Amino acid sequence: MEAATPRFTREDVTAGETARSFPVPSIADPAPLGLAAFALTTFVLSMFNTGLVSNAGEPVVFGLALAYGGLAQLLAGMWEFRNNNAFGATAFTSYGAFWLSFWAYNQFFADSVPKADAGHAVGLYLIAWGIFTSYMWIASFRVSVAVNLVFLLLAVTFIVLGIGESSATDSVVKAGGWIGLATAIAAWYASFASVTNKTFGRVVMPVKELSGK
Repeated sequence: MEAATPRFTREDVTAGETARSFPVPSIADPAPLGLAAFALTTFVLSMFNTGLVSNAGEPVVFGLALAYGGLAQLLAGMWEFRNNNAFGATAFTSYGAFWLSFWAYNQFFADSVPKADAGHAVGLYLIAWGIFTSYMWIASFRVSVAVNLVFLLLAVTFIVLGIGESSATDSVVKAGGWIGLATAIAAWYASFASVTNKTFGRVVMPVKELSGK
């Protein structure tokens, strides 16, 4: 008597493939890195915008914009995609691209813009980033109070700096620089709180989560 030949349905095959699926390795939270990279680069640039440091030293910002504010944040954004965090991925990737574009403009393109038009061009650039930051601020109401404050201050920073550049008003640019310093401090706090809380395994520095649950 011949043994019956087993018959497998498509559902059986699918179930078998699911059972043999490999576990996906987890990664560390990239948010503290992204926030720290943004904070430090913003702090240094804002020191020049406020006039607290001579503009003669401003080229030091370009290396930071490329390596830390740009590439490090871009990497953080890619890892946030891996973490299935749309907010973090959009934010860090976008601001990483902001710093890279800031570096590229100053290194390669600034001399091509007529001086009479440079202020309006940079002002448009900054205000456009202010618009993006404004809607990210709305989305941040489901993240944490700390992150929400960062985006609020950053949106104001971009808009004030954009107005100052467009109108060639040094006092407005300096005001934007001071708000930028506050933004950097808020971002540093959010980064510090996140990495410290995860390292200690408990809430050491509160950020007040806004989960909406």
